[in-house]
Amino acid sequence: MTRHVTGASAFQNCGVFFVKMVSYKRLSPEDVQFSNTAASEEPPEEVTEVKAPEESERPLLPRRPSCSATTAIISLGFLLLMASGIWLLGTIFWLHAPSSSAPHMAPPPRPSPGVGKAIPDPQACAGVPEAWRFDCYPERGVVVTRELCEARNCCFIPASSPPPVRNSVPWCFYSPTFPSYSLVSLNQTEQGEVGTLVRTVKTYYPKDVLTLQLEVLYETDHRLRVRISDPSASRFEVPIAVPNATEKASSPAYSVELSKDPFGLVVKRTSSGTVLLNTTVAPLFFCDQFLQLSSSLSSQYVYGLGEHRSSFLHDIHWNTLTMWARDAAPMELTNLYGAHPFYLTMEEGGRGTAHGFFLLNSNAMDVVLQPGPAVTWRTIGGILDFYVFLGPDPASVIGQYLEVVGYPSMPVYWALGYHLCRWGYGSSSATWDVVKNMRNYGIPQDVQWNDIDYMDHALDFTFDPANFSTLPDMVKDLHNHGQRYVMILDPGISSVQQEGRYWPYDEGLKRGVFINHSDGKTLIGKVWPGQTAFPDFSDPVTHEWWYDNLKRFHDQVPFDGLWIDMNEPSNFVDGSTVGCPDNELENPPYTPGVLGGLLRAKTVCASALQKTSLHYNMHSLYGLLEAKASANALRRILGKRAFVISRSTFPSQGLYSGHWLGDNRSHWKDMYTSIAGMLTFNLLGVPLVGADVCGFSEQSDEELCVRWTQLGAFYPFSRNHNTLGEPAQDPTAFSPLARAAMRQSLLLRYSLFPLLYTLFHRAHTHGHTVARPLLFEFPEDVRTYGIDKQFLWGRSLLVTPVLDPGVDYVVGYFPQGLWYDYYTGDSVRSKGEELRLHAPLDKINLYLREGAIIPTQRPNTTLWVSSGQPLHLISCLTEDGSATGELFWDDGESLDTFETDQYAEIVFSVVKNTMTSEVLRDHVEASYMTVETASIYGVKSKPSRVTVNSHDAAFSYRDNQVLTVTDLGLNLSQNFTISWM
Repeated sequence: MTRHVTGASAFQNCGVFFVKMVSYKRLSPEDVQFSNTAASEEPPEEVTEVKAPEESERPLLPRRPSCSATTAIISLGFLLLMASGIWLLGTIFWLHAPSSSAPHMAPPPRPSPGVGKAIPDPQACAGVPEAWRFDCYPERGVVVTRELCEARNCCFIPASSPPPVRNSVPWCFYSPTFPSYSLVSLNQTEQGEVGTLVRTVKTYYPKDVLTLQLEVLYETDHRLRVRISDPSASRFEVPIAVPNATEKASSPAYSVELSKDPFGLVVKRTSSGTVLLNTTVAPLFFCDQFLQLSSSLSSQYVYGLGEHRSSFLHDIHWNTLTMWARDAAPMELTNLYGAHPFYLTMEEGGRGTAHGFFLLNSNAMDVVLQPGPAVTWRTIGGILDFYVFLGPDPASVIGQYLEVVGYPSMPVYWALGYHLCRWGYGSSSATWDVVKNMRNYGIPQDVQWNDIDYMDHALDFTFDPANFSTLPDMVKDLHNHGQRYVMILDPGISSVQQEGRYWPYDEGLKRGVFINHSDGKTLIGKVWPGQTAFPDFSDPVTHEWWYDNLKRFHDQVPFDGLWIDMNEPSNFVDGSTVGCPDNELENPPYTPGVLGGLLRAKTVCASALQKTSLHYNMHSLYGLLEAKASANALRRILGKRAFVISRSTFPSQGLYSGHWLGDNRSHWKDMYTSIAGMLTFNLLGVPLVGADVCGFSEQSDEELCVRWTQLGAFYPFSRNHNTLGEPAQDPTAFSPLARAAMRQSLLLRYSLFPLLYTLFHRAHTHGHTVARPLLFEFPEDVRTYGIDKQFLWGRSLLVTPVLDPGVDYVVGYFPQGLWYDYYTGDSVRSKGEELRLHAPLDKINLYLREGAIIPTQRPNTTLWVSSGQPLHLISCLTEDGSATGELFWDDGESLDTFETDQYAEIVFSVVKNTMTSEVLRDHVEASYMTVETASIYGVKSKPSRVTVNSHDAAFSYRDNQVLTVTDLGLNLSQNFTISWM
């Protein structure tokens, strides 16, 4: 790394961190240091250093060279080639065309007064390897020519044939000398440093902010925060609560270097020197509606960045992930329902270290991953406010991220049962019949749902007086059987009902709760009931109005939870029924790759007015704020934990709701991709997540539905949901064999409820994941980094579902160690290898990891009954005969039981042929529970004697080294000991 320390540099060395203000040339790829050469196996070409002119002399636009005859001939040939290329490009379209009009084109070249042209040095351009070319012309729908590119003072090199399309090597990219900001001052503060950044050459986007404020905040030893903002004007900042440090971390695990000219930030892990963040690889942009920050990545292993349909491990080969909440059935390369600008990266070197990055920004954005490896954040509003989390293990990274955005709430117990829904039951009687059939077949079910067909003409807070006249009676019957009822609500409120006939709209209009057009009038869109107004959930007045509506409806139909859908918000027309203004908010200088090509596509106008800010800034927050209003209202109405499932999500969502993965299809591929979605949302702090079991749209066949029910039994949130017009796909709709297999898998889920409930407690109190990728438990095993066909519950239960049709086996990867078959206790010692497992149609393979003790219980058809059944403890011994586990238990529904110490916590352990329980905290709920049986897997020889609290006990021992002790009758509230010799 070429580094020139100037006399004006500031240097500080305090503890294990240091900050340098240094003067860099633009870093070339070979200057980026990785912790392992695997990050860039082919050495990049050497870049010839070109002396940059003084800032005052740097031209924005290239200066044309003189033209010779030879040059003219070459140029003519090139023009012919370009004409042919343009003709070919006539047949190439972007993945998603605009929904109603052409995409907004790139702004024309805009030189500063007095600035001439200077084409980037060809030798310097040629020296930039393809993997490190940062796109200088990212606008979609534009055929980028040499003239257009060089008008931006950028390099133009046709990298390959055919011409570039989305997600490929850019032909137009920044030169090593492209103008950026300079760091002109740096001062120490109580939390870190504050500096001033200055740009003297304007960019090709309008309204450059030429002077910026830099804040570097050493918030904790494992959390660094950096803010880049406009000191002269207030800009939108995301209105979620985040912690504010009051003093500088004493012993940070990171060091920070600040380059002076051009400005850049380099963050390293002090223990290894690994570069976690290096923004010197490309220029910084900060315009009114275009902010861009690029950085090297420490490896190719990148996760998170929801919500997108993809593999769990993201592809970094020119992969653009767009974030702007959108009503779109899950498909690849598309912005979906939520926006989560957070990633986790496993670092190179095989040490299992990880770090995370979070950009606190809600505006429309593109996140570009390229094979450098590198990332570019490109957003069209707000500020650059980002965090780096040091881990060092992946689970710690997630915990540190959730310390910022909030730990997920503790779910009500019945949320973890089996849920059943469909669009098109048609009546409350038909809905009720399905519930009764489930009971008759002894199939577990805790919650019955209704889609929009329960409403009167699709009007929120109503029910069809003819077809759903018995809905209140059905809900009463559910409650009598220990079951619960959830119904859908959409945010669109009908605006065309006769005055005085529809209280939600009349009252909402009176209180002024709806989103307005830019002219101040109520914005009207179109959703299921026809013309609708959209509540502004950024306004506290709207929250009270929402509560009043829910309370009025609850007095008629005593529902237990809410399903909030269409809350991106979704709109059947673009913007509004009268369109949107033609302004820079609707047509920004740069539009990220949103489905439809326009910010207003299938949602409300970007220029619409909300209480907190413009919809342009608030759009992706809509689902979060509606979930907050809904959860708070339910707590007031019920006096218990709220159950809310939301389609649109944003960071902090787990505080208020869970999430389902949207309108999937009844395809095997959709079942497979649901695992990646589930794991990703656990990283994002929304552990109560699952996909529609058996698929939402199209018809599910019997084999697919059986296999999906087996997988769905291990979604943290498990719901079977079906679309209008398709055959029923609830378990009672299939053959006796299929029905029995589904019932067995659901009973299995219910038997594991104590484990699942305890995992949610750990998520709520410590930010742990519930459904967990293998790499979290085996971060030093690189083979786990791409696994998304298997997953863990917690640290110990390995789930290996069948994801292909017509097979009776499945291949699963077993990390190094001792594993036990959950059902039999048979052991497998793996060296870190794939194993072929028998998987008939009625079985999902489960294995337990050595060293675990998990609590299970006798299952029943509802969790209300199951949760009172006796416990069965399964201990899985390590080679030295040890194991540990825990159980969290409370009444399952009261608010803040952990925070108010209204819970029981028991720790189990096995050491030297003795199993003990220790009651860390007692509670009356635990006194109702007994431990009936205990199985110990891995007891190497048959005991001659077993004692329970020093009294002889009956036992059995099998040749596969499983010891079982039955008829224990031990009170969970009292310590006990089981010994064998």
